Amino acid sequence: MSVTVVGSLNEDVLITVGRLPGRGETVIGSTAVTAPGGKGANQAAAAGRLGPGVHMVGRVGADPAGDRQLAALADSRVNVGRVHRTPGVPTGSATIPVEEGSGENLIVVVPGANAELRPEDADVESVHRATVLLLQLEVPLETVRAAVRATTGTVVLNPAPSQQLPADLLAAVDVLVPNEHELAQLAGVAPGERPPAELVQLARSVASGSVVVTLGARGALVVPADGAVLVQAPPPVTPVDTTGAGDCFCGALAQALARGEDLPCAVRYAVTAAALSTTGPGARGALPDDGAVRALLPQAPDAVGV
Repeated sequence: MSVTVVGSLNEDVLITVGRLPGRGETVIGSTAVTAPGGKGANQAAAAGRLGPGVHMVGRVGADPAGDRQLAALADSRVNVGRVHRTPGVPTGSATIPVEEGSGENLIVVVPGANAELRPEDADVESVHRATVLLLQLEVPLETVRAAVRATTGTVVLNPAPSQQLPADLLAAVDVLVPNEHELAQLAGVAPGERPPAELVQLARSVASGSVVVTLGARGALVVPADGAVLVQAPPPVTPVDTTGAGDCFCGALAQALARGEDLPCAVRYAVTAAALSTTGPGARGALPDDGAVRALLPQAPDAVGV
């Protein structure tokens, strides 16, 4: 059983603000904290905290930020043997203002070394033999496609940051995990909150495999390739910072699928892990371990059919 993540590693700068700025507006922050991030690394760290056998494939710069990213992943029990140094290119970075009270955020990413991750970097044993291959879109698309071709495992794709994807890639994905905005972009419709029945139609219009639509505080919509459509609400928590909750969801989902759980059970586990991740600052400040998730699982409501 193993989870291999092919994706990004960033250094995050988290800035606490009284409210998020509008377009062209300046607001004053109260604190600034540097923390490890990147969608790929966040998802790998979440999976590593929840179970063994997690591998990361990616690139960092030959700089102190790269040192910090590798150390943080290793501390989360992630094998970083396939995270390469890239001389002359800085480690990726992200600036994230976080609103006090709500925990809502905005994110601006500078790819840095992530843009140098090549298709040949994904042609490695940890990808070939992965039980679950977990992917995102903060690295070049050709590298994502190469990883899909190289694996024999279950392919889970978080299509973020959102972009149009080729039909052959979508057809090769076993579980697509967009949020509502990303699903709308894939389907070519206007963004906005939609009822579950409409989201089901959009999900089935973009993917032939299973789709899990993350709904923030409302939980997740499970649209399996075969079987009943469900909405899984999260257990009650008091959020502090929602940064990285979607990444925690993806890492937890991959770990649960690698253990052999069916999709509805894996989503219930992932929703609970993601809820716990919002109770501390930053993308990894409150990543739970397996014991914490299982302790809270009984408080997750039963899934409801659509």
